Amino acid sequence: MLARRVRIRIRTLHLLMICIVVSSSPPEDPVKCPSSTNNNNCTVRNSYGAFPDRSTCRVGNVTFPRSEEEVMSAIAAATKAGRKMKVATRYSHSIPKMVCSDGDYGLLISTKYLNRVLKVDAASMTISVQGGVTLRQIIDEAAKAGLALPYTPYWWGLTVGGLMATGAHGSSLWGRGSSIHDYAEEITIVTPAAAPYGYAMVRKLNWTHSDFNAVKVTLGVLGVVTQVTLKLEPLFKRSITYAVRNDSDLADEAVVFGNKHEFADITWYPSQHKAVYRLDDRVPLNTSGNGLYNFIPFRATLSLLLGAIRSTEEIQEVGNDADGKCSSAKLTTSALLTAAYGLTNDGVLFTRYPVIGYQNRLQSSGTCLDSLQDAWITACPWDPKVKGEFFHQTTFSIGLSGVKSFIQDVQKLVDMEPRSLCGTELYNGILMRYVKASPAYLGKQEDAIDFDITYYRSKDPLSPRMYEDILEEIEQMAIFKYGALPHWGKNRNLAFIGAIRKYRKAAEFLKVKDVYDPSGLFSSDWTDQILGLRQGVTITKEGCALEGLCICSQDTHCAPNKGYFCRPGRVFSDARVCKRVTSKKH
Repeated sequence: MLARRVRIRIRTLHLLMICIVVSSSPPEDPVKCPSSTNNNNCTVRNSYGAFPDRSTCRVGNVTFPRSEEEVMSAIAAATKAGRKMKVATRYSHSIPKMVCSDGDYGLLISTKYLNRVLKVDAASMTISVQGGVTLRQIIDEAAKAGLALPYTPYWWGLTVGGLMATGAHGSSLWGRGSSIHDYAEEITIVTPAAAPYGYAMVRKLNWTHSDFNAVKVTLGVLGVVTQVTLKLEPLFKRSITYAVRNDSDLADEAVVFGNKHEFADITWYPSQHKAVYRLDDRVPLNTSGNGLYNFIPFRATLSLLLGAIRSTEEIQEVGNDADGKCSSAKLTTSALLTAAYGLTNDGVLFTRYPVIGYQNRLQSSGTCLDSLQDAWITACPWDPKVKGEFFHQTTFSIGLSGVKSFIQDVQKLVDMEPRSLCGTELYNGILMRYVKASPAYLGKQEDAIDFDITYYRSKDPLSPRMYEDILEEIEQMAIFKYGALPHWGKNRNLAFIGAIRKYRKAAEFLKVKDVYDPSGLFSSDWTDQILGLRQGVTITKEGCALEGLCICSQDTHCAPNKGYFCRPGRVFSDARVCKRVTSKKH
């Protein structure tokens, strides 16, 4: 009876969450200082409120430059003093500790006020912006001039410096591909320098410079990107239709689907055996339609509602209520499909497919970032200042040649445990985006599919989740069996094990790093670890495998007191996962 009440309650809550549209309280600044007038002894976090190892990042002080000259002054002073430096962005959406310096003495340079669009050149079809400008600003300003950035991430709360530093992308194998950094025409970066050069140097780079492909994806270790010029196209229209199919032929279809539609992607619900294909292409400008994409999970949500949904999922986790999660997932999926994920034909209502509209109205969204304008207390669903979503995100790219086998392996796991991935479907399943090989040294090495998997994370780091072993096996299978590349701005620690060795131009990137920042002032223990310069990507301690800090090698790395023990994978036998053991036979 209790389980039934919980399922009825969560059905109601999810329907309410999908239907409610209100203005949102903007996220807090990720940089916290003692007061508005004291920028010393501060802390910095990401937009989710927690890094993978739950550490707190402290800095000696923070500076908020408004110009390239002020960036130079800050870097010069820190370089002269031998201080470590890191760069923070407006919303800080990277999951790993890219923003963390070493110790409490470092300098944090925030790009919050480097937020000006400098020039939109209609003749050359380019836009020049400061490094802290958001994707939303770029889209809006380009559209005013009748121009568009052809491919972008779906979330517009990213800064151009941040999204380029982590290799963020949308979904396409067409043109130059879906990675923003491959549309950069010129990049200006301020780096440390020797005393004769005033301890700081401005470097302006374009395709004629040998270092250009190093600064496209920097991981924040080369300096501060102060200006970027991006190539645009004339504003165009798109036609979008979501088509629901059985996933029985997904392994074959996924490999070819990206070449059939320019903006193709696939949302996969493995436990429901559903795949939702995005049929998305350009259409002539005179095609009727003024559609809008306001993605539902990126909208403002009532804080009380977020808390109730989180509490329900916590109850399901504690009670191992897999049926409850599967029921909730089916309801959520059905409601999202009915609402076309937030597409509307006229900006208000969804009436039919296809939805046709201008690129700037369909390519990206994120209205939960808008300022509060009414009495409702609302937030982005993951905002840490309210009780809401708290999750792990495993995101990796597998070359098209390995995609079929990987999908089939995941399907084998689902056949063994049909309810095992219902939890991911509560977070809209597995998003499959197409990404093209990039000349950037730390960009994608081949045409690939990027798999985005989001799932429940406990507030207690020693508490396992339902079907812990299945999620861990998928993660390890992708990274080690299929040689997947991790998304630099997402993932748990273990996804970065040996990652740098998968990049053919890694040595060239490190050479540029040694030239631009020979003393490693923009480096940290974490970035040195993922760049292979030192050991320590994983952290071995009690319960470390539960948070992805390690791969279990002994039972204490799991939760033996709660029935979770370290065992081999079911399909990928080399995996070592935390499995719930209910009898001695297991």
